[in-house]
Amino acid sequence: MIGSHNLYLIGPMGSGKTAVGKQLARMLQYPFVDSDREIELATGADIPLIFEREGESGFRRREHEMIAQLVLRQRIVLATGGGAVLDENNRRLLSANGWIAYLQTSPSQQAARAGRTRHRPLLHGHGDPESRLAQLLAIREPLYRSIADFTICTDHQRVTLVAAEIVAAFRRASAALPP
Repeated sequence: MIGSHNLYLIGPMGSGKTAVGKQLARMLQYPFVDSDREIELATGADIPLIFEREGESGFRRREHEMIAQLVLRQRIVLATGGGAVLDENNRRLLSANGWIAYLQTSPSQQAARAGRTRHRPLLHGHGDPESRLAQLLAIREPLYRSIADFTICTDHQRVTLVAAEIVAAFRRASAALPP
């Protein structure tokens, strides 16, 4: 469902949700919103600090509350956090209120893009980033696929080309909706 013509990006960390999302927003002339960034703005704390103080469960609660607010907006491009799909209510909210593009990428590409930063609490202290990313993907991939309206592999792809393919699919899906 496309709901209010919102376009939501799901996928693992390092799949390009932020870069592709910003390009999509320019192409569609929609505001770009990143759920993790919105959580940081609302709390005044960065994601690693929230994980440190509240654990993953505290972060996931905040993430759900933010997604519940963001899906009420109209005509936005929203980049969700990689684990947002773990919550069944998030999956329902996203599916009911927008069109979902799954940015698929391999653990090796993820590691190259995201594996060496302190800002990824689920990687911190887990040894080999690529192995940890593969573990996370094994759990999350079926959830991404279960709600995706469109899937595109971002491995070794230019942001502009990925965004152009998503826009074309989104416009096809949106064509039957009222303005």
